[in-house]
Amino acid sequence: MKQSTITVNVTLDENKVPQHIDWSASDSTADVKQDAKAMMLAFWDGADKSAMRIDLWTKDMMVDEMADFYYQTMMGMADTYLRATQQQDLVEDMKNHAKSFYKKFRESQLNQNK
Repeated sequence: MKQSTITVNVTLDENKVPQHIDWSASDSTADVKQDAKAMMLAFWDGADKSAMRIDLWTKDMMVDEMADFYYQTMMGMADTYLRATQQQDLVEDMKNHAKSFYKKFRESQLNQNK
């Protein structure tokens, strides 16, 4: 059986706030660690029927980058859900929610900049 390893490194400041995040995967074609400003990691605990999550972002992650990150993550989750369940109607609902979220974010940004 083949095994793959994903490594995440988080550098914290004196207040334990992430300053730098990088990651690497043993099966990746990338030769160097990949930098990231944010990460979301979720595991499903089948015994407890609950999700365990780690969400981290660095101090230099901008609000607009966070909105892009969430939008792309929600769209990706919808695609994954479709592959797993073939529930097209639910996936469309998820994608419409993601689009609505992003549209509202952009409108709020425009209103703040007036």
